[in-house]
Amino acid sequence: MPARQTASEKPTALIALADGQLFYGKGFGATGETVAELVFNTAMTGYQEIMTDPSYAGQIVTFTFPHVGNVGVNPEDDETSDPVAAGMVVKWDPTEPSNWRASEDLVSWLAKRGRICVGGVDTRRLTRAIRQQGAPHVAIAHNPNGEFDIEALVKKARDWQGLVGLDLAKDVTCAQSYQWNEMRWAWPEGYKAREGEGFKVVALDFGAKRNILRCLASAGCDVTVLPATATAEEVLAHNPDGVFLSNGPGDPAATGEYAVPMIRDVLKTELPVFGICLGHQMLALALGAKTIKMNHGHHGANHPVKDKETGKVEITSMNHGFAVDAQSLPEGVIETHVSLFDGSNCGIRIEGRPVFSVQYHPEASPGPQDSYYLFERFAEAMRARKSA
Repeated sequence: MPARQTASEKPTALIALADGQLFYGKGFGATGETVAELVFNTAMTGYQEIMTDPSYAGQIVTFTFPHVGNVGVNPEDDETSDPVAAGMVVKWDPTEPSNWRASEDLVSWLAKRGRICVGGVDTRRLTRAIRQQGAPHVAIAHNPNGEFDIEALVKKARDWQGLVGLDLAKDVTCAQSYQWNEMRWAWPEGYKAREGEGFKVVALDFGAKRNILRCLASAGCDVTVLPATATAEEVLAHNPDGVFLSNGPGDPAATGEYAVPMIRDVLKTELPVFGICLGHQMLALALGAKTIKMNHGHHGANHPVKDKETGKVEITSMNHGFAVDAQSLPEGVIETHVSLFDGSNCGIRIEGRPVFSVQYHPEASPGPQDSYYLFERFAEAMRARKSA
């Protein structure tokens, strides 16, 4: 069983919300202070994948599921090379790993990578605070001697600019282009490289998760990954069969300052285009729609989404704090998917063209596998175009 904090133990960590609310706990991972937006994630598995998802840049994650650390960590489950989320908040202290794939325990892994974390927190109460006031700006601190400048921490939380207007894709994108051919994990061989000729896909890296690239490879794609700031000329120079727009963090309107002109030029070519999460939002912006900041966003692996065209309901993985305003979609752009939690937009397509995107994460990691078919749909669009 996880260690419990006793009444005699002095708190070694503090979460200070911008409105002055304070949550004390037991610090683990790195020591120090950091400021970010606080969100909650309802997934019951995949804490390592969540912490290394580039879409969490600028955010601290509260895990509503209390068992964290039980499967340890291992290099194969990283979605990028290092944790990107600014910190972690949990109810119980992380447990020792008990899994044959674990190569390290969670606490030491977080400490080595400079991530400040807090355990022993009433995460139900904290989650209610997030839902009621929207994803708050917070400062978290871990000090082994238990001394905190509360006034200064609250001020830092209040003074933080937040994610609106913030372009974070430049911070998490790749430094230069590279090729990707690793496919999805499969028992018993694990990860294998794709062999043979495939569809030439250019993937724009706004903060791409590795499992998205694996799903593209498993769908028969030879993937060339380009940095977020790549121009349409650089994209088209690879003579692709299709273009993929990845997930990523921050305000889509800010990243769209340079990405939207690129997308609009790519759309002039009639190439198949597929977008996920931030890529979905920026495709919508390129088509003339608008995006809006959500109250507390969608973060979890149990979100029901309805396909309006088939009536099918998928259980999906989500991680986003902004959404496409469905009321702003122009004529010829069809809303394909909606959230059954709040009715927000979760998918679009251009009528009569192989251009589509979804707000959720069909690659999961973590999450259900209901939506892998979207990668096959993208491959089929490229196949149809090549055979036309």
